[in-house]
Amino acid sequence: MKILALNCGSSSVKYQLYDWTNQVVMAKGVVERIGLDHSLIVHENSQTNEKHKIEYACNNHEIALSLILKVLAKGELAVIKDLKEISAIGHRVVHGGENFVKSELITDQVLEAIKAVSHLAPLHNPANLIGIKAAQKILPDVPQVVIFDTAFHQTMPPKAYIYPVPYNWYHDHAIRRYGFHGTSHLYVSKRAAVNLGKKAANCNIITAHIGNGASMCAIRNGISVDTSMGLTPLEGIVMGTRSGNIDPAIPLIMQEKLGVTPQEMDGILNKQCGVLGITTKYADRRDIEDGAAANDKLCELAIEIEAYYLRKYIGSYMAVLGHTDALVFTGGVGENSPLLRDKCLEGLEEMGIILDSAKNEDAFRNPKEIEISTPASRIKVYVIPTNEEQVFIEDVAAILEHKYTDHTKYAYSFLK
Repeated sequence: MKILALNCGSSSVKYQLYDWTNQVVMAKGVVERIGLDHSLIVHENSQTNEKHKIEYACNNHEIALSLILKVLAKGELAVIKDLKEISAIGHRVVHGGENFVKSELITDQVLEAIKAVSHLAPLHNPANLIGIKAAQKILPDVPQVVIFDTAFHQTMPPKAYIYPVPYNWYHDHAIRRYGFHGTSHLYVSKRAAVNLGKKAANCNIITAHIGNGASMCAIRNGISVDTSMGLTPLEGIVMGTRSGNIDPAIPLIMQEKLGVTPQEMDGILNKQCGVLGITTKYADRRDIEDGAAANDKLCELAIEIEAYYLRKYIGSYMAVLGHTDALVFTGGVGENSPLLRDKCLEGLEEMGIILDSAKNEDAFRNPKEIEISTPASRIKVYVIPTNEEQVFIEDVAAILEHKYTDHTKYAYSFLK
């Protein structure tokens, strides 16, 4: 069984072809600048590690998907002989609203439900739908499955997802906390349980997915009970270009002072804030750490603020869970910044978290699953590289094989 995974953005399509039978990635890549000048495909053969860039005029997602399929099945870059070898297509969809608590086989009803919540993710869901419809048109007989970023968090209780605003906003307009990065939080929490030698259902774990976008999750007995992102991915901890939690009056005040529209203010909060806003020039944490090492005061401040927000969420989620077995760092920054991990765990010894500095540094030099706390640490601290694609592919295969119910019951291969 070969499964094609697609992640359609507004101007790009990321893809990965996976051989489920042999458990290997065959090829992966991305079509960039769809609908713009100089669009191109970057294709990598995962068996040979050869990477190729090809400029190709892609005016829309249907042309982009046709190009992906052409590269996969024809010519010198082909990794399959015929498109009939593709058994299924999996689509990542950012927002499933309250309708979806697990991955689903795509039907007309599923598509209508995704469309109905597109206003909650206007930058993502419409592009996701365009990609699905393009795939259905080109490969109409191939089963298609949708995997939602929000599904993992639909186990949160109302006290965690209802905002303290007029209740009819929730009832009439679906305004509530949804959460994101669900497949990442699912994967690393279950791997943490394996490292603890326990079943996920018997573990309380805090997970921190820190990349350009970042979120945290409180997981009790294997299910999400709270998470830092909210109605949109803007809420929560400090991020690369997103503000995270701020006083809600700030955008209203600054919108008037700057003379910008609500849409422009939304763009500022999502693309010009976070550590980029603080440093005025860097969103990449590596650049910020280099700047701090060179005594750039704003870079030093950005690191302190980000670590402070992380520490506050760790403490609050420990309070939510009551008993915490483990804390997990993942994502591009979470996995690769010993400095940020060290800063955000400072002073938590009395709360049961004791960092091993040597192991913390070793986690950067040897990227793998590793415990970075000392033997005396009551709460174990892990760095676990995320593998959202594995969750994605396994959900698709399990649905096709009629083995899937939900993540709490399905026996993922990484649970051992």
